[in-house]
Parts: sequence; structure tokens; C-alpha cells
Amino acid sequence: MGAGDEGGSKGDAAAQTTQQQRDLEAAREVVDRLTLRQQVGQVTISSFPGTTRPEYIRRRLRARETAGVILFGAANGGDAAHWRRLTRSLREAGHGRTLVLVDQKGGDIRAVEHVGPRVGQPFQGAPADVRRVARSTGQGLQDAGVNVNLAPVADVPRAGSVMATRSFAGDERGIAARTRAAVRGMLDGGVAPTAKHFPGLGAATVNTDDGPATIRAPIAPDLVPFRAAIAEGVPLVMLSHAAYPALDADRIASQSRAIVTGLLRRKLGFQGVIVTDSLEAAAVLARSGIATAAERSLRAGADLILMTGSASWNAVYPSLLRIARRDRVFRERVRDAAARVLALKAQLAR
Repeated sequence: MGAGDEGGSKGDAAAQTTQQQRDLEAAREVVDRLTLRQQVGQVTISSFPGTTRPEYIRRRLRARETAGVILFGAANGGDAAHWRRLTRSLREAGHGRTLVLVDQKGGDIRAVEHVGPRVGQPFQGAPADVRRVARSTGQGLQDAGVNVNLAPVADVPRAGSVMATRSFAGDERGIAARTRAAVRGMLDGGVAPTAKHFPGLGAATVNTDDGPATIRAPIAPDLVPFRAAIAEGVPLVMLSHAAYPALDADRIASQSRAIVTGLLRRKLGFQGVIVTDSLEAAAVLARSGIATAAERSLRAGADLILMTGSASWNAVYPSLLRIARRDRVFRERVRDAAARVLALKAQLAR
């Protein structure tokens, strides 16, 4: 970036952070107007098969018993007109405040086929080029009716990394600059970006979708891009499902209070929405069922439970509701998480 762009970026980031704080303060007043069922709903993301909105998704969104949906190109996609019809039906069912998520990194990972770069993953150019492409991607996703993108990848790959083909070019400083540029570009384009996978999957040789992964490399370099994303006002950070014994000897990152609340929320000062990676990941299911995993993640400090299996909500939602009814501490944790999700929705509605 040139000097003018950098100055503008810092000003935009400061304004973004200030507005996030205001939205959160307002949301903490609004959340108590929701029933407990609705508060629990606001911490869940649903999914469904097929290219039209099912009736059960309409009912769930109408009752505010889910915050939104994640869509996939293979299962839900179509041409540009189809995307607009589908997402409009989801927004209407959710009172105009539905979170519509996709994973749109570029290259081979594009849920919305007609949007984003078709070569490379993603944006291997200079930060100014990253910002330009990210802005264009954001504009394309916004036109398709998407408001949350589960990108950029902020991981710093090591030798043999499973993330090598999904990460930005450069060392941790170069990746941080490109991550920050991607965050700003997507925000400029009208969608909420998500920095992932905290606290860093760059040293993993196994994809947590496929099996358990343990990270023993020093974590300090991995945090550099996340610090940059937070400084730029990133609205969401996604948690890794890997284990980090130096940070928590017992829990994977997405279920670790030391990592989620201690490191991300308190030490790094992130005030946005903390979302899990998919609960259906093999690294999660190797330890527990999805309902138990969802409870553990919320107790650790996560705000939004991402479910990519269409039946998962049926197990997770009733379980979280039962626990919230009987456990005051958990109920307060759900309330705080729901407020952060409502703050994100307010930001996206402007």
C-alpha cells in the first residue's frame, strides 16, 4: 500500500473498532428482549441440502432459533440469479437479519462460482493487490446476498503444512500485511471477513477436517497475522480444532478457555464474534459428539457454533437450551455470546 492507503486504512480500522464497541453496548441492551430459546438460537449457524430454502429453515429463522445459515456451492449454489433468490428468501425469513455465510477464499475454494479470483489461493500479490481483489470479491458476494465470508486464512505455513496451498505468501509479517489488506478490502466490499484458524494452523500436517492435529511449534509467529486482522477491525475470528499442548494440555483450541478467552479475548483484545470451525470436523468428533463439543466451545468463550451437517442443529440446539435452563453461569455465557452476534447483525444491516 502507498502512504495514503495506509493512513486511510488505519483511520478506517479505528472507526470500525469504535463502531463495533458501540454496537456491542447497544446489543447488550437488546439481547434481554429475546427469549432464552432465541438467545440460544443466536449462537448457532445452520445448514441444509438443496437449492431452495426448506420449510424447517424458514420456521427456524422466523422463530429466531438460529442466527443464520452457511451455504455451499455444490449443495446450494447456482447462477447469479439463483444466489440472489435463495439469499433473499433466507433474509426475509430471518426478519432481514439473517447471517448468510460462505467460504470464499478464491481459486478452487469458491462457494459462489461466479465471484472471486479463479487462480491461486488467495491473492498472492502485494497488499495493495490483495485489498483490490478482496474488495471485488466482497462486492460480488454482497450482490449475491452473502454477508459473511469465512476468509481470509491467516495461518503461517511451515514445512509440510497442510495449509501451504491456502495461505498468503511471505513470512509472518508478509502474511500479516496481506491478511490486514484482505480484511479491509472485504469490509470495503460490504461483507464481514473472518480471520482463521486461531491461534494458527500453519504447523499442522493434518487437516482437522480429516483427523486430529497437534501443534508443537512456537506459536508467537502465528499470532502476528491475527494481531494485524484485529487491528484492522476484523468482525469475526474462527477457531482452530487443533491441539496446542503449550497453551492447553487438555483441550483443543475451539474448546479451550485458556486459548479462546484468555489469549484471544483478553490478551489480544478481540471484541468481535468468535466462531468455531465446523463441529463436524474429525478432530472434534474424535473427542465427543457435536452437542458436547458445542457446549464446551461456548463455555470456552466462543460466540457462534458453526454446523455444516444439516441434521446437527437438531442435536445441538435442544442440548444447549436444556443446559442454559438449569445452569445460570452457562445461561449468562449464552447471553453474552448472543449479544455479540446481534452486534454483528447490526453492523451488517447498515
